[in-house]
Amino acid sequence: MKTTAIIGGSGLTQIESLKIFDKKDYPTPFGKPSSSCVSGELCGQKVIFLARHGDPHTIAPHKINYRANLWALKEAGAEQIIAIAAVGGITPEMTPARIAIPEQIIDYSYGREHSFFAEESAPVQHIDFSYPYNEVLRQKLIASAESLKLNIQTSGVYGCTQGPRLETAAEISRMQRDGCDLVGMTGMPEAALARELEIPYACCSVIANWAAGKTKGEITMPEIILNLEQGMADIEQLLQHFLSNTSSQD
Repeated sequence: MKTTAIIGGSGLTQIESLKIFDKKDYPTPFGKPSSSCVSGELCGQKVIFLARHGDPHTIAPHKINYRANLWALKEAGAEQIIAIAAVGGITPEMTPARIAIPEQIIDYSYGREHSFFAEESAPVQHIDFSYPYNEVLRQKLIASAESLKLNIQTSGVYGCTQGPRLETAAEISRMQRDGCDLVGMTGMPEAALARELEIPYACCSVIANWAAGKTKGEITMPEIILNLEQGMADIEQLLQHFLSNTSSQD
């Protein structure tokens, strides 16, 4: 049975049903993580939870210390990572409040520390990142969602922008031409760092709103909050089903 780490994004700073055993701040060579690693039990399985934006939610996407977060999870014993992220929907099937489990990434972020091997003294390392998400883990999440009859999208391309501002309509049009179905701000370098650490990693994206230019009105926070509440309720069901079936799947 693998120890599962869950990285909580906007709308998920803690898991209410997690039976907490320990909270620990892990020192890392890369500075301080966003939050403590919360170890506990959920559906009979060991789980480590980390709030990506801190608890409370105070760290902007471009300010997150991704290297420290991933390093801390590794130190805490994470053997696979499920990343939860709030995103915008670009293509027609990516409707608000829906869950998408993407299969690819296009990275538009900049100025972030993207590698554990970036220090001058570190040897140069090149990881194979052709398929950024672990397909075995992705398929297990999809199977759980389908068992629950959740309204999910089982594929898609996640475009990672810098933030913290939302994108312009022209930027979203360019991203759609590039092949993006979703837009978020935290997908990279998180996925690449997990690959460097050889930890299986998959993303569950909750679509909080239509991306810029994909709706007639403005994007409003009440709309985002409502969609996140619905989507995160589905995410909790998905995680519980996934963990309940983990021992039989491994």
